[in-house]
Amino acid sequence: MKTRIESLQEIEAALWHELQAAPRDKQHPWRTPVLATTDGEVGDARTVVLRDVDHEKADLLVYTDSRAEKVLQIRKHPHGTLVMWSQPLSWQLRIRVRIDVVTDGLELSSRWTRLKLSPAAQDYLSALAPGSALDSALGARGDRTHFALLEAHVLSIDWLELHAQGHRRARFGGDATAHWLQP
Repeated sequence: MKTRIESLQEIEAALWHELQAAPRDKQHPWRTPVLATTDGEVGDARTVVLRDVDHEKADLLVYTDSRAEKVLQIRKHPHGTLVMWSQPLSWQLRIRVRIDVVTDGLELSSRWTRLKLSPAAQDYLSALAPGSALDSALGARGDRTHFALLEAHVLSIDWLELHAQGHRRARFGGDATAHWLQP
């Protein structure tokens, strides 16, 4: 049986270590979190791909089509929650974030330059916005990029460990120091 990490400081370091590994490891369970946003009346959630993590800035990065419904929601209500589950660790993260939509600038251009040479570039070249009605299963391709970045600044992380010896929960970040919570 794996030894449990006991201190809040070690748990926080371990969860950031895992977060930083997720974008580089296509098999990492935290690579594809669920992003929940709202239009002000109804909650909405979808799976996204975590592309980069900056622990020092407490930023998580996701790519998107600038015409996606989530972009409209985020522009009106720039807060969201990312939910991640790791079966090997038995850890769940609920990460509250403030999200900025980036549609121009050096960082966007740099990332597009690398991405446009890959098959994934087609995701941002559609002539139609995500969610548009189609006459067939294959959408039309255009020649203009709608590539955008979602920069999610971490406000707090709610960590939950499910364990046979007892579940544990803690909160990191926000306006207080790390502290234990009732699971």
